[in-house]
Parts: sequence; structure tokens; C-alpha cells
Amino acid sequence: MLLYLLDLIGIAVFAISGALAAGRKGLDLVGVIVLALVTAVGGGTIRDVLLDRHPIFWLADPAYVIVITIAALATVAHSRRRKRPPPESAMVVADALGLALFSVAGAQIAESAGLPAVAGVVLGTVTGAAGGAVRDVLSAEVPLVLRPGTLYASAAVAGTSVYFGLSALELPHGIATAIGMLVVVMVRFASIRWGIQLPAFWLTGERAVDGSDRSPHE
Repeated sequence: MLLYLLDLIGIAVFAISGALAAGRKGLDLVGVIVLALVTAVGGGTIRDVLLDRHPIFWLADPAYVIVITIAALATVAHSRRRKRPPPESAMVVADALGLALFSVAGAQIAESAGLPAVAGVVLGTVTGAAGGAVRDVLSAEVPLVLRPGTLYASAAVAGTSVYFGLSALELPHGIATAIGMLVVVMVRFASIRWGIQLPAFWLTGERAVDGSDRSPHE
């Protein structure tokens, strides 16, 4: 029951981030709910399709759609009343917790399907990060997981890898889950706090000396 409640909280957090993305693009209420929906359940939907799990988790349980809709509309109402979105720091913390919960939960679903650890890491990362990527594509933005900068998908990879490693050492399931989620959060926060990032790939002539983009034809 606790994990189910945490899952709904994570769904609500990602729905809020989708609603805020819609607000930055000036979408109507339908657009707000659509972006909230794809952000919240996009990763889990892709995971279920790849695993051939039917019905898709949010189609089988209407509570997910209800929570997403309420979270999206509450975000609109709050932003209109306060004339500003929630504090960025609060959203970063909530998003990191949602990423941790979804990625490790996705890895466990892959594990229960009998897949090897490598596949579990991939599906766990997809569960945690793919919804935001779909949101960014629909918002005409470069997906966050592909941008140079703070670690996102890498945090999910690290946490799910630790989870499978601890499970292989036969640690209790709850402890392995908690530590895996903690690693996701710590890597995400560390990348934000200290600017840790993976090296970016630039073709010769595509980047100016000052770090700005430059076309070779300029």
C-alpha cells in the first residue's frame, strides 16, 4: 500500500512538471492535461509495451488518470492565483524523488518479468526518464535527458545498477530498493550542486572558443 501511495505521489509530481511545461508554452487546458499525462505515464507506458504487459498500468487503474488531472488543474489554479510557479528548488527535489521511485520500480518490474540485470537497468531508466523526454519533444524542446548539463538518465542508470548489484549480493529487498533510490537522488543532487556532467561531443568547427554554438558556415 505504501509503495502504491508513493507511486501516486511520483505520478503527481511528474504531472505538475508537465503542466508547468505547458504553461511555459501557453497551451490551453487540454494541452496542459495532455503534457501532464505523457510526462507522468510516458515512461511506464513504454516499459509496459516493451514487456508486453496488458492492460497498460494506468488503463487498468483509473486512479492514475484522476491524480494526473487533479495535479495538472491544481497547478494551473495555483499559478494563476499566485502569479508564479512553485519554487524551483521544491520542484527539483520532487522531480528527483519521482525519478528515483519510478526508475527503481521499473527495474523491479523488469526483474519480476525474468529479464537480466542489463535489461532491467535499461527499462528502469526508460520508466523514470522517458516521460520527460516525450514532454520535451511535444514542447519543441531538446529532451532534458539529451542536453549537456546535470545528470538525469545517468542518475537512473546508477541507482538501478546499484539496486541489481545489491540484489545479487542477496541483501534484503527493501534495503536494496532504498539504497538504489538513494543513489538516484544523490547523483541527481550532486550533479546540480557541483555541476557534474558527462563530456559533451562537438564536431570540429561546431563550437566557438567561448563555448557558444557556431556553424562552420558562419
